[in-house]
Amino acid sequence: MIDTADSAASGGTWSFATAREPAEFPAAGVEGVPGVEHAADGRRTLCGIRGRYLTFFLRHFQPQGLASCRKCRTLAEAAPTQPCGQERLHDLLLRQADDAPLRSDLLAALREGARIAMWITGPAKDLTRFHSRIDRMTQEAGPAAEALAAAAGTSITLARVEDADHQYLVVLPPGGRARIARGKAAASPDA
Repeated sequence: MIDTADSAASGGTWSFATAREPAEFPAAGVEGVPGVEHAADGRRTLCGIRGRYLTFFLRHFQPQGLASCRKCRTLAEAAPTQPCGQERLHDLLLRQADDAPLRSDLLAALREGARIAMWITGPAKDLTRFHSRIDRMTQEAGPAAEALAAAAGTSITLARVEDADHQYLVVLPPGGRARIARGKAAASPDA
């Protein structure tokens, strides 16, 4: 799940530039050298140890961890930042969605820091049933539902974006154009 950056921490104004995220690296250990964790790039650690001596962990390197390699820590912290989720989805929609009013509205919402409530890839059948919320969409629900149905036997990507007034569903079928649907913002549990 991806969420909006804290706008208060960035001076109150949200932007792609203020919401950039630190670079992330897989965590790795060196065979025969217990107790030291390294940042890896897939083939070697940032400090230069080759991959054949590494054991990769199913988590990211924690630069501030007590067991982190000092050189890997320094290099990981100095690595360029990455685009936030809103910027990545924005750029993906510029490439893979047709120019239409809903796309323009969603792009504007993403530029203002709209919350990405979900961005997931998996079997179309399961995502449609459990995560799409297609029944809550009031605009362009038909094309989005058709894209979901057409991808029934394959894997698809869904993203749900929420702002104050609307929720958007983005359906990214394999090899096809993105479909965007919109509905009213979900009522809060307190309402």
